[in-house]
Amino acid sequence: MKKLPLLLALLLALTVSVHAALRLPAIIGDHMVLQQQQANPVWGWDTPGTTVTVTFAGQTQTATAGADGKWSVKLAPLPANDQPQTLAIAGTEKREIQDVLVGEVWMCSGQSNMGFTLGRSYNGDIEAAASKLPKLRLIKVPQVGSQELKDDFKGEWKTSTAESVANFSAVGLMFGRYLQNILGVPVGLIDNAWGGSAAEAWVRRESLEKDPRFQALLARTVRRETELQSEKGRAEHEAQLTKWKAAVAKAKAEKKVAPRAPESPEQWLAGRHRPGNIFGGVVHPTLGYGLKGVIWYQGESNAERAAEYADLFPFLIAQWRQEWGQGDFPFYWVQLADFRAEKPEPGESDWAELREAQTKTLSLPNTGQAVIIDIGEGKDIHPRNKHDVAARLVRWALAKDYGMKFPYRSPEYKGQEIAGNTVTLTFDCFGSSLATFDVKEARGFAVCGEDKVWHWAKATVQGKDQIVVTCEQVAKPIAVRYAWADNPVCNVYSADGLPVTPFRTDNFPLTTAAASAKR
Repeated sequence: MKKLPLLLALLLALTVSVHAALRLPAIIGDHMVLQQQQANPVWGWDTPGTTVTVTFAGQTQTATAGADGKWSVKLAPLPANDQPQTLAIAGTEKREIQDVLVGEVWMCSGQSNMGFTLGRSYNGDIEAAASKLPKLRLIKVPQVGSQELKDDFKGEWKTSTAESVANFSAVGLMFGRYLQNILGVPVGLIDNAWGGSAAEAWVRRESLEKDPRFQALLARTVRRETELQSEKGRAEHEAQLTKWKAAVAKAKAEKKVAPRAPESPEQWLAGRHRPGNIFGGVVHPTLGYGLKGVIWYQGESNAERAAEYADLFPFLIAQWRQEWGQGDFPFYWVQLADFRAEKPEPGESDWAELREAQTKTLSLPNTGQAVIIDIGEGKDIHPRNKHDVAARLVRWALAKDYGMKFPYRSPEYKGQEIAGNTVTLTFDCFGSSLATFDVKEARGFAVCGEDKVWHWAKATVQGKDQIVVTCEQVAKPIAVRYAWADNPVCNVYSADGLPVTPFRTDNFPLTTAAASAKR
């Protein structure tokens, strides 16, 4: 019994020592870049009640660690500065963050096409060699799926070198390199992309649960969670494993490529599709860090539910802006590229419907879309030409956020006039004009009549912003579609080389509506 007080004292001392050390999140570290011209949060943990002082660039801010040890200050807005400075933090102990720059900070987010590394892209070796830029800084957030809100991750800021960029997002790196070279200020890039991820995984689950539009999505989720964690679910997985092992043995005997192993219940529960998982494990640890904006490349995983994505994608953007509390920061995305086999006849396409959902999201303020319907690869969902993707994205930022006069927006459908068998389409060319590539005829157009059967049409550019469409099989057309396919053959651009945005003039029911509403 005499040992009990001593044991309690030791436990208390241990508890105090655990909380005593000043701790900083990975996002606050050596070589980081702070966002210029706006207040920048700096936070960490220390012993509850401790006064923490943060000093940087001639200013001092203080905060008191709360009951959970968390403290946070906001640095007053600063101008860009490419000279390394020290950020000093003093609490129960002192820390100095070295080589801190002030410039532009962008988050590079989405699924595998954003995560696609520079080393795997076309000319990746040359691009890496051209990326020895000491004022361009990079940090990667590892893929951690969690229903719990994580407060930190394992990672560190690195200076851009030929070695450090090889495994960084190709689109993100080239986007940031353009900004750094053109603006002449430091640039920080946060790469948190997760291949194969679904949009709903990037949003706080509680927010999804409160919105009636996602009732079906959450019902599917709860049902799957229940099934995977049941005895029946585990038994089904064991059966799948048995079949898979047999298939692997057969493939090996026949010298064929072996199939992938079935996903375990644990993999899905902690994975990239479960609503809220990526927000909790990847986004939340960086939440509040000073940003200029976000570039996004995702949608492939949601294509079968494109109708749902029309609500989900703008919801995601609005939620992120609300979570960060930094206003309607710029959010620019890449529209899905052309992919899969080219089809001889016009028809329906879930990828086309997903592209339409992305285009509709332009109704949100401070958003932009890079159209890449011309640079995909039919046989590969991961096109290796990331240079043009980054160039089209950065045009939006340069024009909208940095006041530079660059063409940046693809032409978009504006209206139509039907006279007999002829449809005249008008486009908003945003200061440019229409042109065709390779041949004079405008390709990629289809029309239909009251029977709603689609036929290929002949089309020609008329003037700066119109295209005239006719079809011998359709005497009385009612609607036109352009580039409405998984992998369309199309060739209309702005005179500046930006492809016309795929569109449809009809409002027929979406083929993905049923999948989106299915419980």
